[in-house]
Amino acid sequence: ARRIPLKLRISFFRQGTLLNTWNVAWVILSEDGVEFYKKKSDQSPKGMIPLKGATLTSPCQDYSKRALVFKISTAKKQDHFFQASHVEEREMWVKDIKRAIQCLQGGKKFARKSTRRSIRLPETVNLSQLYIQMKDQEEGVKEQRVEQDNKAFNYCFTGVNVVDWLISKDKARNRPEALMLGTGLLNEGFLQPAGDTSKEGAHSAEKSVLLDQTDAIYYFADSGFFCEGYSSDEDVLLKEEFRGNIVKQGCLLKQGHRIKNWKVRKFILRDDPAYLHYYDPTKEDDPLGSIHLRTSVVSAVDYLPDAKKYDVEGNLFEIITSDETHYYFQAATAEERKEWIKAIQTVSKSGK
Repeated sequence: ARRIPLKLRISFFRQGTLLNTWNVAWVILSEDGVEFYKKKSDQSPKGMIPLKGATLTSPCQDYSKRALVFKISTAKKQDHFFQASHVEEREMWVKDIKRAIQCLQGGKKFARKSTRRSIRLPETVNLSQLYIQMKDQEEGVKEQRVEQDNKAFNYCFTGVNVVDWLISKDKARNRPEALMLGTGLLNEGFLQPAGDTSKEGAHSAEKSVLLDQTDAIYYFADSGFFCEGYSSDEDVLLKEEFRGNIVKQGCLLKQGHRIKNWKVRKFILRDDPAYLHYYDPTKEDDPLGSIHLRTSVVSAVDYLPDAKKYDVEGNLFEIITSDETHYYFQAATAEERKEWIKAIQTVSKSGK
Protein backbone atom coordinates (compact mmCIF):
# COMPACT_ATOMS: atom_id res chain seq x y z
CA ALA A 1 0.00 0.00 0.00
CA ARG A 2 1.10 3.56 -0.68
CA ARG A 3 2.26 5.19 2.54
CA ILE A 4 0.37 8.37 3.39
CA PRO A 5 2.21 10.08 6.25
CA LEU A 6 0.20 12.19 8.62
CA LYS A 7 1.71 15.33 10.10
CA LEU A 8 4.23 13.21 11.99
CA ARG A 9 5.64 14.33 15.28
CA ILE A 10 7.33 12.25 17.93
CA SER A 11 6.60 8.57 18.18
CA PHE A 12 3.80 6.93 20.18
CA PHE A 13 4.00 4.58 23.09
CA ARG A 14 2.49 1.34 21.79
CA GLN A 15 1.40 -1.60 23.91
CA GLY A 16 2.85 -4.96 22.90
CA THR A 17 0.45 -7.69 21.83
CA LEU A 18 2.19 -10.48 23.77
CA LEU A 19 3.48 -8.70 26.87
CA ASN A 20 1.66 -5.97 28.77
CA THR A 21 4.43 -3.43 28.16
CA TRP A 22 4.57 -0.10 26.33
CA ASN A 23 7.19 0.50 23.66
CA VAL A 24 8.07 3.55 21.61
CA ALA A 25 6.95 3.23 17.98
CA TRP A 26 7.05 5.44 14.87
CA VAL A 27 3.62 5.25 13.25
CA ILE A 28 2.48 5.89 9.67
CA LEU A 29 -1.07 5.72 8.32
CA SER A 30 -1.42 4.05 4.90
CA GLU A 31 -4.49 3.58 2.70
CA ASP A 32 -5.47 0.29 4.32
CA GLY A 33 -3.55 0.03 7.58
CA VAL A 34 -1.45 1.50 10.34
CA GLU A 35 2.25 0.68 10.00
CA PHE A 36 4.53 0.89 13.02
CA TYR A 37 8.33 1.04 13.08
CA LYS A 38 10.91 0.74 15.83
CA LYS A 39 12.43 4.03 14.64
CA LYS A 40 11.61 6.50 11.88
CA SER A 41 14.74 5.71 9.82
CA ASP A 42 13.76 2.01 9.43
CA GLN A 43 12.93 1.07 5.85
CA SER A 44 10.49 -1.73 6.65
CA PRO A 45 7.74 -1.74 9.28
CA LYS A 46 7.82 -3.93 12.37
CA GLY A 47 4.15 -4.65 11.80
CA MET A 48 0.92 -3.48 10.20
CA ILE A 49 -2.59 -3.24 11.60
CA PRO A 50 -5.22 -3.76 8.84
CA LEU A 51 -8.03 -1.22 8.94
CA LYS A 52 -10.60 -3.02 6.76
CA GLY A 53 -13.46 -3.93 9.10
CA ALA A 54 -11.65 -2.33 12.06
CA THR A 55 -13.13 -0.08 14.72
CA LEU A 56 -11.48 2.72 16.69
CA THR A 57 -12.25 3.56 20.32
CA SER A 58 -11.31 6.91 21.88
CA PRO A 59 -11.23 7.65 24.72
CA CYS A 60 -10.36 4.09 25.65
CA GLN A 61 -12.06 2.70 28.77
CA ASP A 62 -9.53 -0.16 28.97
CA TYR A 63 -7.13 2.46 30.34
CA SER A 64 -9.55 4.87 32.00
CA LYS A 65 -6.77 6.69 33.83
CA ARG A 66 -4.70 7.20 30.68
CA ALA A 67 -6.63 9.81 28.72
CA LEU A 68 -4.20 9.78 25.78
CA VAL A 69 -4.78 6.11 24.86
CA PHE A 70 -6.89 5.02 21.89
CA LYS A 71 -7.64 1.51 20.65
CA ILE A 72 -7.84 -0.06 17.21
CA SER A 73 -9.80 -3.35 17.08
CA THR A 74 -9.29 -5.34 13.87
CA ALA A 75 -11.86 -7.48 12.05
CA LYS A 76 -10.20 -10.50 13.66
CA LYS A 77 -10.94 -9.07 17.14
CA GLN A 78 -7.32 -8.16 17.89
CA ASP A 79 -6.90 -5.04 20.03
CA HIS A 80 -4.01 -2.60 19.55
CA PHE A 81 -3.41 0.27 21.98
CA PHE A 82 -1.56 3.52 21.29
CA GLN A 83 -0.72 6.34 23.68
CA ALA A 84 -0.15 9.81 22.21
CA SER A 85 1.98 12.47 23.88
CA HIS A 86 -0.82 15.07 24.16
CA VAL A 87 -4.55 15.45 23.51
CA GLU A 88 -4.26 17.34 20.21
CA GLU A 89 -2.04 14.63 18.76
CA ARG A 90 -4.45 11.90 19.84
CA GLU A 91 -7.40 13.71 18.26
CA MET A 92 -5.53 14.27 15.00
CA TRP A 93 -4.72 10.58 14.65
CA VAL A 94 -8.20 9.44 15.71
CA LYS A 95 -9.80 11.71 13.10
CA ASP A 96 -7.62 10.50 10.20
CA ILE A 97 -7.75 6.81 11.14
CA LYS A 98 -11.56 6.97 11.33
CA ARG A 99 -11.62 8.60 7.89
CA ALA A 100 -9.40 5.84 6.49
CA ILE A 101 -11.72 3.16 7.96
CA GLN A 102 -14.78 4.87 6.48
CA CYS A 103 -13.14 5.08 3.06
CA LEU A 104 -12.41 1.35 3.14
CA GLN A 105 -16.00 0.58 4.13
CA GLY A 106 -17.34 2.70 1.26
CA GLY A 107 -14.91 1.32 -1.30
CA LYS A 108 -13.22 4.70 -1.67
CA LYS A 109 -9.59 5.74 -1.53
CA PHE A 110 -8.37 7.72 1.43
CA ALA A 111 -8.58 11.34 0.26
CA ARG A 112 -5.50 12.67 2.04
CA LYS A 113 -2.74 13.60 -0.43
CA SER A 114 0.61 11.96 0.08
CA THR A 115 3.74 13.96 0.82
CA ARG A 116 5.36 12.65 -2.34
CA ARG A 117 2.52 13.64 -4.66
CA SER A 118 2.05 17.08 -3.14
CA ILE A 119 5.69 17.98 -3.89
CA ARG A 120 6.11 15.67 -6.94
CA LEU A 121 8.77 13.55 -5.22
CA PRO A 122 9.65 10.45 -7.32
CA GLU A 123 8.77 7.07 -5.78
CA THR A 124 12.34 5.91 -6.45
CA VAL A 125 13.77 8.36 -3.92
CA ASN A 126 14.62 6.64 -0.63
CA LEU A 127 14.27 9.35 2.02
CA SER A 128 15.30 7.03 4.87
CA GLN A 129 18.60 6.24 3.16
CA LEU A 130 19.14 9.90 2.28
CA TYR A 131 18.55 10.85 5.92
CA ILE A 132 21.18 8.36 7.11
CA GLN A 133 23.69 9.82 4.65
CA MET A 134 22.90 13.36 5.78
CA LYS A 135 23.56 12.38 9.41
CA ASP A 136 26.98 10.84 8.67
CA GLN A 137 29.48 12.58 10.98
CA GLU A 138 32.20 12.72 8.33
CA GLU A 139 30.34 13.25 5.05
CA GLY A 140 26.94 14.55 6.16
CA VAL A 141 25.47 17.96 6.95
CA LYS A 142 27.55 19.59 9.69
CA GLU A 143 25.66 20.42 12.86
CA GLN A 144 26.47 23.81 14.34
CA ARG A 145 25.46 26.45 16.85
CA VAL A 146 23.32 29.30 15.48
CA GLU A 147 22.41 32.43 17.44
CA GLN A 148 19.12 34.11 16.52
CA ASP A 149 16.52 36.26 18.31
CA ASN A 150 18.46 36.24 21.60
CA LYS A 151 18.55 32.45 21.56
CA ALA A 152 21.28 29.94 20.78
CA PHE A 153 20.23 26.87 18.75
CA ASN A 154 22.64 23.97 19.18
CA TYR A 155 23.23 20.93 16.93
CA CYS A 156 21.36 22.46 14.01
CA PHE A 157 21.89 23.81 10.47
CA THR A 158 20.22 26.19 8.02
CA GLY A 159 18.07 25.54 4.98
CA VAL A 160 20.96 26.79 2.84
CA ASN A 161 23.22 24.13 4.43
CA VAL A 162 20.73 21.41 3.42
CA VAL A 163 20.40 22.62 -0.16
CA ASP A 164 24.17 23.11 -0.60
CA TRP A 165 24.88 19.61 0.73
CA LEU A 166 22.32 17.91 -1.54
CA ILE A 167 23.84 19.61 -4.59
CA SER A 168 27.47 19.01 -3.57
CA LYS A 169 26.79 15.28 -3.02
CA ASP A 170 25.02 14.96 -6.40
CA LYS A 171 21.68 14.21 -4.72
CA ALA A 172 20.10 17.07 -6.68
CA ARG A 173 20.98 18.81 -9.96
CA ASN A 174 19.92 22.28 -8.90
CA ARG A 175 18.45 24.28 -6.02
CA PRO A 176 14.76 23.73 -6.90
CA GLU A 177 15.36 19.97 -7.01
CA ALA A 178 17.30 20.12 -3.72
CA LEU A 179 14.44 22.08 -2.14
CA MET A 180 12.03 19.38 -3.24
CA LEU A 181 14.14 16.69 -1.53
CA GLY A 182 14.57 18.81 1.60
CA THR A 183 10.83 19.41 1.78
CA GLY A 184 10.23 15.67 1.50
CA LEU A 185 12.56 15.06 4.46
CA LEU A 186 10.79 17.80 6.42
CA ASN A 187 7.30 16.50 5.70
CA GLU A 188 8.23 12.92 6.59
CA GLY A 189 9.58 14.08 9.96
CA PHE A 190 13.29 13.43 9.37
CA LEU A 191 14.09 17.15 9.63
CA GLN A 192 12.46 19.42 12.21
CA PRO A 193 12.05 23.22 12.11
CA ALA A 194 13.60 25.41 14.83
CA GLY A 195 12.97 29.14 15.11
CA ASP A 196 10.14 31.28 13.79
CA THR A 197 11.20 31.44 10.13
CA SER A 198 11.50 27.70 9.53
CA LYS A 199 8.35 26.97 11.55
CA GLU A 200 6.33 29.40 9.45
CA GLY A 201 7.51 27.58 6.32
CA ALA A 202 6.77 24.16 7.82
CA HIS A 203 3.33 25.11 9.15
CA SER A 204 2.13 27.19 6.22
CA ALA A 205 -1.59 27.02 5.55
CA GLU A 206 -0.97 26.19 1.88
CA LYS A 207 1.81 23.61 2.07
CA SER A 208 4.84 22.76 4.13
CA VAL A 209 8.18 23.70 2.55
CA LEU A 210 11.85 23.73 3.47
CA LEU A 211 13.26 27.25 3.06
CA ASP A 212 16.54 27.94 1.24
CA GLN A 213 17.43 30.71 3.68
CA THR A 214 20.24 31.38 6.16
CA ASP A 215 17.76 32.36 8.88
CA ALA A 216 15.68 29.16 8.48
CA ILE A 217 17.04 26.73 11.07
CA TYR A 218 16.49 22.95 11.10
CA TYR A 219 17.77 19.93 13.04
CA PHE A 220 17.82 16.15 12.76
CA ALA A 221 14.78 14.62 14.48
CA ASP A 222 16.83 12.28 16.69
CA SER A 223 19.82 14.56 17.32
CA GLY A 224 20.93 16.29 20.50
CA PHE A 225 19.29 19.57 19.47
CA PHE A 226 18.51 22.06 22.22
CA CYS A 227 17.79 25.77 22.45
CA GLU A 228 19.29 27.85 25.24
CA GLY A 229 16.65 30.14 26.64
CA TYR A 230 13.89 29.95 29.21
CA SER A 231 12.13 26.85 30.46
CA SER A 232 8.35 26.50 30.75
CA ASP A 233 8.68 27.62 34.38
CA GLU A 234 10.56 30.74 33.24
CA ASP A 235 13.71 29.62 35.04
CA VAL A 236 16.92 30.58 33.28
CA LEU A 237 18.75 27.49 32.08
CA LEU A 238 22.44 28.06 32.54
CA LYS A 239 24.57 27.46 29.46
CA GLU A 240 26.92 25.53 31.71
CA GLU A 241 24.33 22.76 31.91
CA PHE A 242 24.75 21.95 28.23
CA ARG A 243 28.53 21.69 28.06
CA GLY A 244 28.62 17.98 28.75
CA ASN A 245 28.68 15.26 26.12
CA ILE A 246 25.39 13.52 25.31
CA VAL A 247 25.54 10.08 26.92
CA LYS A 248 22.02 8.82 26.27
CA GLN A 249 18.68 10.09 25.00
CA GLY A 250 15.19 8.71 24.49
CA CYS A 251 11.55 8.84 25.58
CA LEU A 252 10.24 7.90 29.03
CA LEU A 253 7.06 8.47 31.00
CA LYS A 254 7.65 11.04 33.77
CA GLN A 255 5.46 11.76 36.75
CA GLY A 256 4.61 15.41 37.36
CA HIS A 257 5.54 17.09 40.64
CA ARG A 258 2.46 19.16 41.42
CA ILE A 259 -0.14 17.16 39.50
CA LYS A 260 0.81 13.50 39.77
CA ASN A 261 -0.05 12.57 36.20
CA TRP A 262 2.23 10.84 33.69
CA LYS A 263 3.40 12.35 30.41
CA VAL A 264 5.71 11.25 27.62
CA ARG A 265 8.92 13.25 27.73
CA LYS A 266 12.13 13.15 25.71
CA PHE A 267 15.25 12.98 27.90
CA ILE A 268 18.84 13.91 27.12
CA LEU A 269 21.52 12.78 29.56
CA ARG A 270 24.81 14.72 29.65
CA ASP A 271 28.02 14.28 31.62
CA ASP A 272 30.52 16.74 33.09
CA PRO A 273 28.46 18.53 34.30
CA ALA A 274 25.94 15.78 34.95
CA TYR A 275 22.44 16.84 33.90
CA LEU A 276 19.26 15.17 32.68
CA HIS A 277 17.13 17.58 30.59
CA TYR A 278 13.56 16.77 29.62
CA TYR A 279 11.53 18.12 26.71
CA ASP A 280 8.04 18.17 25.27
CA PRO A 281 8.61 15.59 22.48
CA THR A 282 6.25 17.45 20.13
CA LYS A 283 8.20 20.72 20.34
CA GLU A 284 11.77 20.13 21.51
CA ASP A 285 12.68 23.82 21.46
CA ASP A 286 13.37 24.69 25.08
CA PRO A 287 13.72 22.08 27.83
CA LEU A 288 10.84 21.89 30.27
CA GLY A 289 13.36 21.43 33.05
CA SER A 290 16.61 19.86 34.18
CA ILE A 291 17.77 17.50 36.93
CA HIS A 292 21.24 18.00 38.38
CA LEU A 293 22.59 14.49 38.88
CA ARG A 294 25.75 15.06 40.91
CA THR A 295 25.68 12.78 44.00
CA SER A 296 22.13 11.74 43.11
CA VAL A 297 20.81 8.24 43.78
CA VAL A 298 18.96 6.25 41.11
CA SER A 299 17.30 2.89 41.66
CA ALA A 300 14.57 0.61 40.35
CA VAL A 301 11.28 0.64 42.28
CA ASP A 302 8.39 -1.82 42.26
CA TYR A 303 5.61 0.56 43.27
CA LEU A 304 4.83 4.21 44.05
CA PRO A 305 3.06 5.65 47.09
CA ASP A 306 0.14 6.75 44.88
CA ALA A 307 0.26 3.84 42.40
CA LYS A 308 -3.37 2.84 43.00
CA LYS A 309 -4.58 6.35 42.35
CA TYR A 310 -2.66 6.85 39.13
CA ASP A 311 -2.56 3.30 37.78
CA VAL A 312 1.11 2.83 36.85
CA GLU A 313 3.04 -0.39 37.04
CA GLY A 314 6.19 -2.02 35.72
CA ASN A 315 9.67 -0.78 34.77
CA LEU A 316 9.65 2.10 37.25
CA PHE A 317 12.73 3.85 38.59
CA GLU A 318 13.44 6.79 40.87
CA ILE A 319 16.05 9.55 41.03
CA ILE A 320 16.71 11.25 44.37
CA THR A 321 18.82 14.39 43.97
CA SER A 322 21.26 15.87 46.49
CA ASP A 323 18.53 18.24 47.73
CA GLU A 324 16.20 15.28 48.41
CA THR A 325 13.91 15.89 45.42
CA HIS A 326 12.26 12.68 44.16
CA TYR A 327 11.61 12.05 40.45
CA TYR A 328 9.74 9.00 39.13
CA PHE A 329 9.96 7.51 35.64
CA GLN A 330 8.60 4.56 33.70
CA ALA A 331 10.60 2.87 30.93
CA ALA A 332 9.02 0.87 28.10
CA THR A 333 10.87 -2.36 28.98
CA ALA A 334 12.90 -3.84 31.85
CA GLU A 335 16.03 -3.73 29.67
CA GLU A 336 15.50 -0.04 28.89
CA ARG A 337 15.08 0.72 32.60
CA LYS A 338 18.34 -1.12 33.33
CA GLU A 339 20.18 0.89 30.65
CA TRP A 340 18.93 4.23 31.96
CA ILE A 341 19.81 3.39 35.57
CA LYS A 342 23.32 2.30 34.60
CA ALA A 343 23.92 5.42 32.49
CA ILE A 344 22.62 7.79 35.19
CA GLN A 345 24.67 6.07 37.90
CA THR A 346 27.84 6.44 35.82
CA VAL A 347 27.20 10.12 35.11
CA SER A 348 26.20 11.03 38.69
CA LYS A 349 29.43 9.58 40.08
CA SER A 350 31.79 11.18 37.57
CA GLY A 351 29.96 14.45 36.77
CA LYS A 352 30.36 17.80 38.48
